[in-house]
Amino acid sequence: MSFLDGYGRTRPLLRRAALTGAALLAVTAAPHASAAAAAADRGPSGGGLSAVIRYTENGIPHILAQDYAHLGFGTGWAQAADQVCVLADGFVTVAGERSRWFGADAAPDGSLSSAAANLSSDLYFKGVRESGTVEKLLATPAPAGPTPDLEELMRGWAAGYNAWLAQNKITDPACKGAAWVRPVTVLDVASRGFAVSVLGGQGRAVDAIAAAQPPGRAASPTSRTEPAAGAGAEPDPAAAAEAARAFFDTGRYDMGSNAVAFSGSTTASGGGLLLGNPHYPWQGGRRFWQSQQTIPGELNVSGGSLLGTAVINIGFNEKVAWSHTVATGTPVNLHQLTLDPADATTYLVDGKPEKMTQRTVSVQVAGGDPVTRTQWWTRYGPVVTGLGPGLPLPWTAGTAYALNDPNAANLRGSDTALAMGKARTVAGIQDALKRTQGLPWVNTVAADSAGGTLFTQSQVLPRITDELAARCSTPLGRATYPASGLAVLDGARGDCALGSDPDAVQPGVFGPGRAPTLRDAPYAENSNDSAWLANADRPLTGYERVWGNAGTPRSLRTRGAVEDVAAMAAKGRLTVADLQKQQFSNRVPAGDLAAADAAEACAALPGGAATASDGRPVDVSAACAVLAGWDRTADTGSRGALLFDRFWRRLTAGTAAKDLWLVPFSAADPVRTPRTLNRAAPRIGRALADTVAELTAAGIALDAPLGAHQFVVRGGQRLPVPGGTEALGVWNKIEAPWNAAGGGYPEVVHGSSHIQAVGWDGGRCPVARTLLTYGQSSNPASPYYADQTRLFSQERWVTSRFCERDILTSPQLKVVRPRERR
Repeated sequence: MSFLDGYGRTRPLLRRAALTGAALLAVTAAPHASAAAAAADRGPSGGGLSAVIRYTENGIPHILAQDYAHLGFGTGWAQAADQVCVLADGFVTVAGERSRWFGADAAPDGSLSSAAANLSSDLYFKGVRESGTVEKLLATPAPAGPTPDLEELMRGWAAGYNAWLAQNKITDPACKGAAWVRPVTVLDVASRGFAVSVLGGQGRAVDAIAAAQPPGRAASPTSRTEPAAGAGAEPDPAAAAEAARAFFDTGRYDMGSNAVAFSGSTTASGGGLLLGNPHYPWQGGRRFWQSQQTIPGELNVSGGSLLGTAVINIGFNEKVAWSHTVATGTPVNLHQLTLDPADATTYLVDGKPEKMTQRTVSVQVAGGDPVTRTQWWTRYGPVVTGLGPGLPLPWTAGTAYALNDPNAANLRGSDTALAMGKARTVAGIQDALKRTQGLPWVNTVAADSAGGTLFTQSQVLPRITDELAARCSTPLGRATYPASGLAVLDGARGDCALGSDPDAVQPGVFGPGRAPTLRDAPYAENSNDSAWLANADRPLTGYERVWGNAGTPRSLRTRGAVEDVAAMAAKGRLTVADLQKQQFSNRVPAGDLAAADAAEACAALPGGAATASDGRPVDVSAACAVLAGWDRTADTGSRGALLFDRFWRRLTAGTAAKDLWLVPFSAADPVRTPRTLNRAAPRIGRALADTVAELTAAGIALDAPLGAHQFVVRGGQRLPVPGGTEALGVWNKIEAPWNAAGGGYPEVVHGSSHIQAVGWDGGRCPVARTLLTYGQSSNPASPYYADQTRLFSQERWVTSRFCERDILTSPQLKVVRPRERR
């Protein structure tokens, strides 16, 4: 029996499609199954890998294959067709070759690490490559290492990417004719997965790992942007606590997300609903890419993949849908080392000396001699010189600091995604997370067709219990752990080692039984705050500090989201259309809280004037009416949204919460507090004056519609962009640098990305609407470069084609059948 016999019912549909679509004529010859599927089953003549890719509207590929290797092949091929330059750039990064091709001082795009310059990026990734780190992880048996299915997917992905390179000409000007575009190996694919896994840990300390040198052995300067190493006073605990809090503040990341699941008790059909709204970069290697992957009888899942991954990271199948949000768990800890007085590269554990391990790495540099550096590693991880500019960790004659990142031993993220794609219920999603334990820095929110919901923070975290932190923290750690969850443990004590949970697949991490989890609540929501208020009526508590905080102020985005989704759940009879309305409601919680009071404070200014930061008086009287009349949304047509946005950023940047609000935060009323703007706050007048002066100097009317000054340009066309920044608390988050000369906010750097609204109405197919805000392709010549950006601008959606009938009746159906040529 063919593996595709179960798809035989689609044969009449395919025959009708073949009569009207010439693209199908080459693959319509199978008598017992759908023609395209049967063609995939036969495989190419001469052997090798192949797949059938059915493209529907907006260039979304539906990849059909007979097994995981063939599925990986089709996925690698299709990703290369859309994103070859972005992918190739990332492979240069993980090979440690950016300095060779682009220069040592140039900045990477930031997708795969926080490195400030190519040299430090290369030193780190070359060290990873030469130490055999990823090869060792690939060789580790499952469940601690990758499953055979994932290994086959990665093997196929590399073959598909290489086949596309061999058989096509690159038209994207970003890498057309570039010598750095090359074939890849499974090791390259796995190395990219490793880089994603450590993004929240070693990836945020790349500069500090590359720069760390013993005192008196400073590295030769090779980059203006590389941080200095070594000397310096011990960090001040109070300043370090604030710096650590800021460093691990999810509101400051260039990634975030909202997601909500509604139970069957709140919906019209009795099935669950899921709205996923990840906030990711709009450019570079952390873009999502959309597809459907099908191995009949084995896997059938649709959704978004991070570029370079062979799996669907967020998505849905016939019975369940899920999304992720960046979690508050602190994914690393530090060990403070006591050094041998005679040798600053030897540290003591229980009084016994241990020599640091040296990794000597050479990096080829364009137009210059190779740069050779030594990195220093310990039993705990690499020696680092700091975590961000605010938290220096100097290597002195007596002390150094080592970074423990458990995700540096985790290549399981793609296995987790694969297992979730095969789940049929939220219980199955939870089981997939328990078995694979691969998510490094995200929560999971899910809903299923039976009406179940799930929130869980099942992420890989160092096993830092509050008891361990209390017993083993250094003075620095006693300041940083309560503030941020960053433990600084005494590395000189063997009894301060991280223990293991019996249900953990990896030593030194929490088992999934310790993860904050909420099942089958009427709604389960997260907007990058901790697990505490996943449902405000059922708060989660009792977890260790490293997972996140509880009983503390929530972000405006969380507060607004909980208000919205709680009201939706209370209303009931919800459908996918309600999810779509929520995504583009563009309500500004900060505006609801403060705009009316700000307008009254403005109107009360003597003579309608306020003093700007430079001491000049500014007539702000016109701003008062604009603020009062604003509709409190960030729609593209909203007049007053831009004025309030610029004013609010200034006011909140310079005003403490205790001075901003009259009603302080209360843990008993966390969604509604703090509130009531203090109209007497002295900075209100200054913020108004500076904002009016800024907009006037830029030639921007105070009541200009938001979309006239928050936009992107694609193909010469200006597309207004709805949504608002983190400071405003808008669900539809958009972050764009201010450029007055460019017209305001002329480009989005990150924000709403692969949006999905999914539910079930009792029919055979899920009801799904999706939107990839920046489109499938980075190539300006592609028809899929800006098509979905135009939809996003117009607040329109793509109707998902999941079932075979829907795919085969697409008016834009195009079938391609890539194969290896041997």
